[in-house]
Amino acid sequence: MSRIKEAFAGGKAFIPFVTGGDPDLETTKKLLIAMEEAGADLIEIGVPFSDPVAEGIVIQEANERSLSAGCTTDKLFDMVKEARKTVKVPMVFLTYVNPIFTYGKDKFMKRCTECGIDGLIVPDLPYEEKEELSGVCEEYGVDLISLIAPTSRERIIMIAKEAKGFVYVVSSLGVTGVRSQISTDIGKMVSMVREAADVPCAVGFGISTPEQAAEMAALSDGAIVGSAIVRMVAAQGRDCVPAVRDYVKKMKDAVKTSCIDKTSIV
Repeated sequence: MSRIKEAFAGGKAFIPFVTGGDPDLETTKKLLIAMEEAGADLIEIGVPFSDPVAEGIVIQEANERSLSAGCTTDKLFDMVKEARKTVKVPMVFLTYVNPIFTYGKDKFMKRCTECGIDGLIVPDLPYEEKEELSGVCEEYGVDLISLIAPTSRERIIMIAKEAKGFVYVVSSLGVTGVRSQISTDIGKMVSMVREAADVPCAVGFGISTPEQAAEMAALSDGAIVGSAIVRMVAAQGRDCVPAVRDYVKKMKDAVKTSCIDKTSIV
């Protein structure tokens, strides 16, 4: 069992996201440590990129701030390696095909292993082209996380059968960002995954409140929150760590209290 799957073994998982290097790498390191202390089960780190096509304006601007502050892929790897001396929970990168291939996919995966990155989420890598990265990920022991969306339909079972780590369930169409309501039939999507494979499912895109987190975790194995956290970082800059720690604790508490018999999900 990979360390990522183990993160779900103790119950519902809460997965916070931050953009690496926003507002600077030292603050990101402090955030990683604080989020684990607050109860995060797994942490997602965005690799700053000039064209993050899956992201809404909040995370787009975070990427711009990070790049403007001088963050590079090498510097991000170095920071994660330092953070890994303290942080014990799994960490995954969210990135895109272009940065991986520009860096060199073998070199990228080797550095992921060296600094303790457990998995990769690559939103612009279609399932049909995943062999571009799946082999080298497997070689270096990095889980390539599969995404399913409301439009995946009959492809869900096909994707789930080969999923590694966990399945990222995209709750809504469009890009990332806070949403007041999530109307997608998450329960049905999760049920289809579970029919095909024994792999955890975590729901992301649009979750911002404890109530939403609890609802999505009740239908799945965990909740992922990004834009709401990145917005706090944008508003408070280097002083954001205490606020983010408190927020992550509230969200983890909400996820922890959500409970539903998996067999009752339809």
